[in-house]
Amino acid sequence: MSISSQEICILPNKNNLALLQTNGMPGNLYNICSNLPATPTRLERLLRDRELRKYSKCLNDCEAELPSSTQDCFSPDLETSTCWFNDEELLEPVSASRSLNDDGERLDFRASKQRLLVVANRLPVSAVRHGEDSWQLEMSVGGLVTALLGVKEFDTRWIGWAGVNVPDEIGQKALAKALDEKRCIPVFLDEEVVHQYYNGYCNNILWPLFHYIGLPQEDRLATTRSFQSQFDAYKKANQLFADVVNEHYEEGDVVWCHDYHLMFLPKCLKERNSKMKVGWFLHTPFPSSEIHRMLPSRLELLRSVLAADLVGFHTYDYARHFVSACTRILGLEGTPEGVEDQGKLTRIAAFPVGIDSERFIKALELPEVQDHMKVLKQRFAGRKVMLGVDRLDMIKGIPQKILAFEKFLEENPNWRNKVVLLQIAVPSRTDVPEYQKLTSQVHEIVGRINGRFGSLTALPIHHLDRSLDFHELCALYAVTDVALVTSLRDGMNLVSYEYVACQESKKGVLILSEFAGAAQSLGAGAILVNPWNVTEVASSIGYALNMPADEREKRHHHNFKHVISHTAQEWAATFVSELNVTIVEAQLRTRQIPPPLPIEVAVDRYSCSNNRLLILGFNATLTEPVDTLGRKDSQINEWEPKLRPDLQEPLRKLCDDPKTTVLILSGSARNVLDDNFSDYNLWLAAENGMFLRVTTGDWMTTMPENLSMEWVDSVKNVFEYFTDRTPRSQFEVRETSLIWNYKYSDVEFGRLQARDLLQHLWTGPISNASLDVVQGRRSVEVRSVAVTKGAAIDRILGEIVHNKGMKEPIDYVLCIGHFLTKDEDIYTFFEPELPSEVPASVRPQVPTQVRTSTAGSRAALLLKQNSMSAVEQNKSYSIDGDTLHLMVTDRISFQEGSSVLDLQANDYFSCSVARKRSNSRYRLQSSDEVVTLLRELADHR
Repeated sequence: MSISSQEICILPNKNNLALLQTNGMPGNLYNICSNLPATPTRLERLLRDRELRKYSKCLNDCEAELPSSTQDCFSPDLETSTCWFNDEELLEPVSASRSLNDDGERLDFRASKQRLLVVANRLPVSAVRHGEDSWQLEMSVGGLVTALLGVKEFDTRWIGWAGVNVPDEIGQKALAKALDEKRCIPVFLDEEVVHQYYNGYCNNILWPLFHYIGLPQEDRLATTRSFQSQFDAYKKANQLFADVVNEHYEEGDVVWCHDYHLMFLPKCLKERNSKMKVGWFLHTPFPSSEIHRMLPSRLELLRSVLAADLVGFHTYDYARHFVSACTRILGLEGTPEGVEDQGKLTRIAAFPVGIDSERFIKALELPEVQDHMKVLKQRFAGRKVMLGVDRLDMIKGIPQKILAFEKFLEENPNWRNKVVLLQIAVPSRTDVPEYQKLTSQVHEIVGRINGRFGSLTALPIHHLDRSLDFHELCALYAVTDVALVTSLRDGMNLVSYEYVACQESKKGVLILSEFAGAAQSLGAGAILVNPWNVTEVASSIGYALNMPADEREKRHHHNFKHVISHTAQEWAATFVSELNVTIVEAQLRTRQIPPPLPIEVAVDRYSCSNNRLLILGFNATLTEPVDTLGRKDSQINEWEPKLRPDLQEPLRKLCDDPKTTVLILSGSARNVLDDNFSDYNLWLAAENGMFLRVTTGDWMTTMPENLSMEWVDSVKNVFEYFTDRTPRSQFEVRETSLIWNYKYSDVEFGRLQARDLLQHLWTGPISNASLDVVQGRRSVEVRSVAVTKGAAIDRILGEIVHNKGMKEPIDYVLCIGHFLTKDEDIYTFFEPELPSEVPASVRPQVPTQVRTSTAGSRAALLLKQNSMSAVEQNKSYSIDGDTLHLMVTDRISFQEGSSVLDLQANDYFSCSVARKRSNSRYRLQSSDEVVTLLRELADHR
């Protein structure tokens, strides 16, 4: 049944759920509203997605409350209605409405839910084997499990390791079948892989480093396993996860990878299917770049994570550290939206996780929780209760917490019999020597303090080396007066959230470490402390215990409001929503990226032509790729660019072909081109075409006669100043431009210096000059307005035609280069379309799909040539003692030049190299592909 074009969008109205119909047709939630922009902004997409989630929740609530006769209808509020639609069919709707048609048949507009594949190291179940083909499963409890169980908008599947070794096929099939009932898919890892991947690389290398503990000593590693063998196991395990994901993946699924165990997974997935929607989230801190650079496999891990479409962290600090690591270690560009690498943007964002607050709030009403609370109140009657709930881990700051409590008791003797600290320390990794040592240390401190300040009837510290069940924990949260969270480094620490959720009645005080991720969210209502400062923590304990009731209530109200509004379910839904929007924008950006050059077509058209022109850039086109971080002496090599050795033979063949004219068009100085191409029969255009010569002749200048260079000295002084204050930067004085390059400087510092330099130039030396400031990736160039490759090519082409005495028009043009955006006007120059004022008789026949450019026409070429006819034929021009002959531009009349170009649309190939965003028709990934192309052309002369 077709849907009317007049259908409108709707939002639920809880008071009156009646389906709005227009012209007798049922409304469709997914139609595009005619009054909305065709291409919504990113913010509009996210806001609409947020409204849809609210709408879906409201719809579910209404369907649960209303009788069945009314569940098929709902009423719109036309003043506030919001549309949810697929941006050019790129976003999938996740819920819809239902109604009846005129014949009484049910119409189900409810779209199938989008599938969400959650990939984590461990499944949310514990498996125990009973017999050969029987398994007992029990759901685990954790923040991620709770978060994703509450997400109803998606059809969720969980992929991960079951935590047990299952070597036999019968056991694997039985476990997979049992897990399927709980919507889980197992990844089977053998004991050796688990030992080196999980116990080795994950827990002994990545986890300590991400928590600022540092790498283990090499001598200890030598007695167990090496870095490399553990990393190999890590990659192997990630590949096994990728195999399972690919086996169960369906088109349109969202794949959400979790934590440091699976940093290699996004790359594995994208290599299999580049269109797969992949997100990655880190549940621990991400360290500063100076810490991360210690990791031997730093480059591979960063690039693997960047293969994801969206990378999420708990706080902005962690996201900032990741971007900094990518810029400082990989040499990539960090932007406000994420990290960009050759046009591919990986979005980086902060998504603070929450808890299922409703679960804790409702639990306080349960009889068993009330009974526990009653017992605890009787047990600690007349005493203030302080609580710490932590894993017995080095990062949790348990010794620091207990020492601070000891100092508080020392300095406040009046509180010694009025306060008690309950410390729950859940055992963790009990087989690791460091953890065993930590356990002994904590027990020793607790024993000393209890012996010092305790009595026969009361102890200041109650320490438990075990976990509590959910009901006991909720009761303990509810009766506590002060919660102490003193993490030395923590990704988030949801204990603080759980405590706040259970304190609506008592309104206790939260003392929170500034090094826990939760401090970013709960900092305004909590007392923030540095856990290393024992004196500060002790003072904060005293302040919390003596805090006035009104202040306690204000602080609690702020935190409680945040906890109940920023739930785990909202966190998960927001991440997936952001990932969907990121995919939409990536696909929209991809449409602006030129397609890969069809080499076979370019070669075929080349072989069929009679008069060919090849325009080749030099740097990053005919030279070797250079390490952007300046390692292995690459900085020295870049200042002295050399033609690739594997290009010498094909280039020589092309230059010796009488049907082919080769032009090297570069921003480099004349001496650089002379050093590399003097032995070839071709044309050289230096400094963006301002100087020209055939290799058998002398240099001539193509500069306009009125081009002034009086600004050079003032700009040179500025560049010298910033070079002195920016280590590893360099500036180059050319004859028509000045360039300051900070490619090998510290990325962030260089960018700041470049900003200062630009501000100084715009307000000082060039404020009133006819100059262009051209910003490269990590360079600043100052040149005259008239200096671009596109502006020079008409004059260059005229000289080539005259010099060679061309009688046959040029019928094939190939233009390749890694040009700055400012110089990409050369690509549009040759677009084979004439302006309207040129007589139709001289227009080439061009298909309608060819792009047009008035600046890039043959007529424009001829008109520009005429503009230089005032130059006298024998005039000379002197630069630095060299006498250059001005190019004679009045040799070609309009009638003679009418045969310069005769291009059809399919005989022109403009191609950018290693640049995804470009005005060119096509692109090549690197100079390696340039080698391949030129070899093919040389073989098809």
